Amino acid sequence: AKLVLTLLGWLQGALPSPHSHFEQTWLLLQIEQKGVSVKSSPHFNPDPDAETLYKAMKGIGTNEQAIIDVLTQRSNAQRQQIAKSFKAQFGKDLTETLKSELSSNFERLIIALMYPPYGYEAKELYDAMKGLGTREGVIIEILASRTKNQLQEIMKAYEEDYGSSLEEDIQADTSGYLERILVCLLQGSRDDLCGFVDPGLALQDAQDLYTAGEKICGTDEMKFITILCTRSATHLMRVFEEYEKIASKSIEDSIKSETHGSLEEAMLTVVKCTRNLHSYFAERLYYAMKGAGTHDGTLIRNIVSRSEIDLNFIKCQFKEMYGKTLSSMIMEDTSSDYKNALLNLELPKPDWSQSPLGSQPTPNY
Repeated sequence: AKLVLTLLGWLQGALPSPHSHFEQTWLLLQIEQKGVSVKSSPHFNPDPDAETLYKAMKGIGTNEQAIIDVLTQRSNAQRQQIAKSFKAQFGKDLTETLKSELSSNFERLIIALMYPPYGYEAKELYDAMKGLGTREGVIIEILASRTKNQLQEIMKAYEEDYGSSLEEDIQADTSGYLERILVCLLQGSRDDLCGFVDPGLALQDAQDLYTAGEKICGTDEMKFITILCTRSATHLMRVFEEYEKIASKSIEDSIKSETHGSLEEAMLTVVKCTRNLHSYFAERLYYAMKGAGTHDGTLIRNIVSRSEIDLNFIKCQFKEMYGKTLSSMIMEDTSSDYKNALLNLELPKPDWSQSPLGSQPTPNY
């Protein structure tokens, strides 16, 4: 808890910043580790794990619980080692073997766990664009919520796996202002760890946004796109404050009245990720399960992709926002091996009861 208060004081300016780059890096690493739900298994040896999986799938029938116990309790890097050991010992590809033995959403979840992190996100983007129609929501979710480094790694994995440029495929599959905002987001120009905000520039940006929207008949969409996609989270938070003073309404309300469709969704997602990244993912998970039916793709993608980053913090934000735990909704909305695997990824708890950044802007460390 003391560590969290120190970070809060540093981000809010109430405490002096750590004196050295080493101190800053150490503090951020400590916070990052508290958010991780799936950690590396101590005393790890891939060979017995590979043998356990082989026996679980050998012969008639499949021991799904053995598969869950191994793959949901190992880090992604450890799963990659298990896959190598499996092929070395038994001459078979582990992922392909799992596909042949499993089915439905349980298969989908387990196979997602077997992808390298950036390879998995590249696959999700590829699947969102292949064939007829485009699932813009998946593209917006990934591009608006990742850091510059993460986006660069995703682009690299995409080109390696599919032989084409992610940026060019997005341009080919979308159009208009949606295409422009997605390409701008892909550049990852919003990263800024120094936390410095120029009050004059923030005020000017707020005035420019007002002039581009509420003040005129019509909307200058590119002005919104440029500011939302090139300014840091800390800077944008100040812009949003100034904007509300000028326009007498929130930036979200203005976006809703000035835009529509996927462009509106993209802009609102940038704002949500700026205000609180953990709240954004909590909302995605909640609406994936709320009401009739389950958006299993959204549920799987966000549990898997955040499990080694900040899922513990997302869980805390989920409870604060919706008055129920993420695990309770998973239990109500899923079943059987699929449910057990999701719970295994989600259940490990942090050693405090709330997200360390509360409603403060949540930089993508």
